[in-house]
Amino acid sequence: MENEFRREVFVLKPTSKEEKEKAKLRVAAYCRVSTDSEDQVHSFIAQVKYYTDFIRGREDMVLVEVYADEGITGTTTKKRDEFNRMMRDCRAGKIDRIYVKSVSRFARNALDCIEYVRELKKLGVSVFFESDGIDTESMNHELVLYIKSAFAQEESLSNSKRVRRSNQMRMETGTFTFLNAPFGFRIEDDTLIPIPEEAEVVRQIFRYYLQGMGFGKIAQELNGQDVPGKPWGKERIKYILSNEKYIGDALLQKTYTVDVLTKKRVKNNGIMPQYYVENNHEAIIPRDLYMQVQEELLRRANLHSGANRKKRVYSSKYALSSICYCPRCGDIYQRIKNNQSASWKCATRVENGSTACNAPLVPERELHNAVLRGINMVL
Repeated sequence: MENEFRREVFVLKPTSKEEKEKAKLRVAAYCRVSTDSEDQVHSFIAQVKYYTDFIRGREDMVLVEVYADEGITGTTTKKRDEFNRMMRDCRAGKIDRIYVKSVSRFARNALDCIEYVRELKKLGVSVFFESDGIDTESMNHELVLYIKSAFAQEESLSNSKRVRRSNQMRMETGTFTFLNAPFGFRIEDDTLIPIPEEAEVVRQIFRYYLQGMGFGKIAQELNGQDVPGKPWGKERIKYILSNEKYIGDALLQKTYTVDVLTKKRVKNNGIMPQYYVENNHEAIIPRDLYMQVQEELLRRANLHSGANRKKRVYSSKYALSSICYCPRCGDIYQRIKNNQSASWKCATRVENGSTACNAPLVPERELHNAVLRGINMVL
């Protein structure tokens, strides 16, 4: 019996340039250096150039972008803007493959490294760690990657300890290098140098405070003037008034790192040693004026220090606000307006009646006259 054949013809269409481009692997590279030292900067530039030339030179690849974080730690991804942008692009389906020099460049936190690699694999994105010879596309087990990232994490912890000890030794000798300059200063040759325009604003803040203004009032006053540093706020004013750097001194290690991986810093309340360096740099505020402000800060913060007394909020509304005290219970005297006249009365008596405190009410005119007599006696 003669066999029957069904003839089928397949048309092989020529591939267009656009379709060829679609078939190419969309590749990105990630580069990072953790310090701003000159040799690291050269390494950073070399990494970016190498991956740019390498990917563009491959016919089966198309360069998406080279993502690069310069002078950023690898123990956490929170401050690595380019890394996070790369991850967003991966989630948006823009990348198929990522090239990285080594596991330590990708992440020095072992847990982060594994979690991000797992997420990328789910997204269909492979990662090739060139120096380590690890390709997540063909990797069947995460053990090698975990060991590599754990070594990178331990190396980072060791480096952090060395840097911490080095900083401490420089603090002990008073040669610590400032990384940031407070308002009023600039850093020049590792020394704080006053900036004339900003220094004048600092002096103005100290004068305002001793004239009786509060933090909020000073901030409001400065925001209404043509001065540098705006916008001003209460916390910033408070920080300036209590900063020893304005008298030329430097208190070192005010904060310290509690977790190397997260870089979390907390206020040093006696847990770590501190170092106080006198006459470290040129002063903006005279020492005696600074000490007056510190006393006034303490006085206003402790207007009511008794065990059973209510803490009062400092007020500068009137000339004698928060500076007149009750001779019986120690509370402050408050201004009371009665019809056309004004008097001053113990705050405890105002709130709780004469049974709590029987200090007398003082007419404002008598109080003003007493103050004037005191001033004349001093003069």
